[in-house]
Amino acid sequence: MEALCLFHVTKSFGRKKVLQDLSFSVPEHTVFGFIGKNGAGKTTAMRLICGLLKADAGDITVYGNSVEKEPVKTSCCIGYLPDVPQFYDDMTPYEYLTLCGKISRIPKPVLDCRITQLLQEVQLAPGPHRIKGFSRGMKQRLGIAQALLHRPKLLICDEPTSALDPAGRKEILDILSSAKKETTILFSTHVLSDVERICDQTALLHQGNIAFLKTREELRSLRHRGDVEICFRTPEDLEKFHKIVPEGQICSSLSLKFSHRQSNNILFLMDQLVRHQLSVEKIEQIKPSLEDLFLTATGNEGDIL
Repeated sequence: MEALCLFHVTKSFGRKKVLQDLSFSVPEHTVFGFIGKNGAGKTTAMRLICGLLKADAGDITVYGNSVEKEPVKTSCCIGYLPDVPQFYDDMTPYEYLTLCGKISRIPKPVLDCRITQLLQEVQLAPGPHRIKGFSRGMKQRLGIAQALLHRPKLLICDEPTSALDPAGRKEILDILSSAKKETTILFSTHVLSDVERICDQTALLHQGNIAFLKTREELRSLRHRGDVEICFRTPEDLEKFHKIVPEGQICSSLSLKFSHRQSNNILFLMDQLVRHQLSVEKIEQIKPSLEDLFLTATGNEGDIL
């Protein structure tokens, strides 16, 4: 079942068109990564999904309900964590979540149990510590707990790992990965390694539309199509091999690089080295990173996709 669907969504601010005929869907109980440059429209798309903005054209559905036509139904299904969550700093986490639960009209016995469970899951002690003394990572964890409090079917997180150190990022990603047992997760990020780690699907938003949408397996398949670099022991051996296979790109006086299309027949390259008795230090396949795929899709690098 599709938890979220966007159909030909368009949004402009004045003369600036931020989203152009945007369409994609998110399957239930998956982690969906949303990546793109600053200004690509990620936050705008998330606010449209939450009903905080209205689309100029198109439709958005959450579990089959239209965000525009059935806002009450869809808002009850969504938990939202903005990039910089705000709190009442003089409260403790327990007091703040209690207030949020009362606003959501969660019955007290259910609410008390839910708060205890969530504080344990996000590793925040239910003690007297005030939120004003929390680190950025602790506030992000509290924000996730607040967004999950009413058991939403769809959790939307806008750059939840931004400005966190590696330990803090790992904590947030572990929480999100665990949460997909109960909910579907859509999150945006600039940290592409985070996407590689936990996302079942990844979409790149570029110039208001989807530049690519790949499953984890498809991304891994792309990353297996890496260039091959051959490092020779002498410049003379490199020159001889370059005359035999002129498609290689000279990287230094001792190394040649073959693109993933040229290096598909790596056995041919190795056969030529043996046949002409040329000595090499190493033959290495250089797999493209997600950053490489990102730059290629946005037109900043060579053809990888």
